[in-house]
Amino acid sequence: MEKLKLDTVRVEVKRLIEPYLGKLLNIHKENILSINLYGSVSGRDFSPKTSDINLLVIFEKLKFSDLKNSLKLVSSGIPQKIAAPLFLTLEHIKTSQDVFPIEFLDMKENHLCLYGQDILSAIDINDKHLRLFCEEQIKGKLIRLRQAYLEIGLRKKGIESLMKESLYALIPVFRNLLRLKGITPPIEKEAILIKLSAQFNLDGGTFKAILKDKRDDEKIAGVDVEVYFEKYFAQIQQLARLVDRL
Repeated sequence: MEKLKLDTVRVEVKRLIEPYLGKLLNIHKENILSINLYGSVSGRDFSPKTSDINLLVIFEKLKFSDLKNSLKLVSSGIPQKIAAPLFLTLEHIKTSQDVFPIEFLDMKENHLCLYGQDILSAIDINDKHLRLFCEEQIKGKLIRLRQAYLEIGLRKKGIESLMKESLYALIPVFRNLLRLKGITPPIEKEAILIKLSAQFNLDGGTFKAILKDKRDDEKIAGVDVEVYFEKYFAQIQQLARLVDRL
């Protein structure tokens, strides 16, 4: 069995995952083809206090017994902010890139291969699938914003939470809109919003203010939250129109 590749992992993360991964490999042995660290933990947006440690484990075959045999280990990792790993097979990855293009691209561009084959780096996503997925996500979020505002519009705190959660959920979509424009998207969230605003002629100040509020728990620029919700809603409406032209 080959060694884990942990030299580029943050020290505080390595301390937590090294024994965890050793136990995982002992349970599944040669059935594991690849182990990958992905998400904020492999980039600059990682926060030791709030970020989860996300792992993708790629198996040759995956049976119910493999899940059952992992229960105790996975349960022991959750209090240490090691999220339940994403278990996939190589076949599932090869046959699902058309329906999960953003998820696979984000993992491809923001991961560290810790064991075995670097399968994620070889993924190739069709732009047609990517554009359709971006359109579905943006238009779906627009519908949800309308509906949610009607449900909670009289509660200012609810509007603030809705706006922050919506923006964070859309940032991966924004990264891939930049890719569809021929731009290599940055990893950092603020940089993504700056580039997106420039490329689509959007109000970047609105996005940045909401991001800062989410990150630092500050009131949005000291302004009534409904004022910012109206601005944010207008930007998502604009993107819903523009995505059809890509």
